[in-house]
Amino acid sequence: MRWSVAAPWCAILFCAGAAEAQYPGKSIRLIVPLAPGGGNDILSRGLSKHLSESLGQSVVIDNRPGASGIIGTETAARAAPDGYTLLMAGSGQMSINPSLYRKLPYDPFRDFVPITLVASFPSLLTVHPSLPVKNVKDLMALAMARPGQLNYASSGNGSGSHLAMELFKVMAGVSIVHIPFKGAGPALSELIAGHVSLLFNNPLSSMPYAQSGRIRAVAVTGAKRLKAMPEIPTVGESGLPGFDASVWLGLFAPAGVPVEITARIQSDVVKILSRADVQENFARQGIDAIGNTPEQFIARIRADAAKWGGIIKASGARVD
Repeated sequence: MRWSVAAPWCAILFCAGAAEAQYPGKSIRLIVPLAPGGGNDILSRGLSKHLSESLGQSVVIDNRPGASGIIGTETAARAAPDGYTLLMAGSGQMSINPSLYRKLPYDPFRDFVPITLVASFPSLLTVHPSLPVKNVKDLMALAMARPGQLNYASSGNGSGSHLAMELFKVMAGVSIVHIPFKGAGPALSELIAGHVSLLFNNPLSSMPYAQSGRIRAVAVTGAKRLKAMPEIPTVGESGLPGFDASVWLGLFAPAGVPVEITARIQSDVVKILSRADVQENFARQGIDAIGNTPEQFIARIRADAAKWGGIIKASGARVD
């Protein structure tokens, strides 16, 4: 009798293990919580091609923009924990939003399994060519002479581009008006069209337009210059020492996904990111390919949450 009671459970566990061993048995959805055309979208599409080859199944991008990435992130949090829905989220969704919003429909630590940090990169401070600004000192002087008259675009309230400018405003002591958009792609389009004056944006999508002269790159927000654009100084060396507004992108799964599945994905992604051709491609676009353990990734999320939480409090920036 004891054996007959235990047998069904053994069968269930065996079937579950077999299902994980066969993973993946169908296409995988990779949710990008921002609009097409931005850095997250571009990087996700490139990684999805390599991951599709590695896993032997299609990895399909599902853009779910809106509300600083909250809509897409919540969608991923509520997905079935079977490994067939993944999320490419950034520091905005996981480290910044918790300090900007009193209530979030997701918890970065409770609702997700961090798989690996994919990439880290600074932003480019870019301006429309019509603006009489060629460096950070020019911008600070112009903003001081015209308080509240300049405007800047961002990829949404609470995004990295929003907080980078809020940090700039606090450190430079200037007033510049915020105009949020639903993603980096729309924000960049408005800058190119001359409808806004400034934008902190990822180098992935900004560099081609800066190199063609359609926008002007003024400075880099990281601690070091970009290998791809060594002539562009950092904000720190241009008049605001200590300024650093680098952001990151990482891969997550809904909480509850079997560890065997997340370990498989993590291993494959780290191998992809360690390839010389992938690292060279990332470097050309101003990005550092990372690939680390879930534990290291969690530590980075927590450290950035503490950093940006302090900046948000000091700047008074709130969304609700």
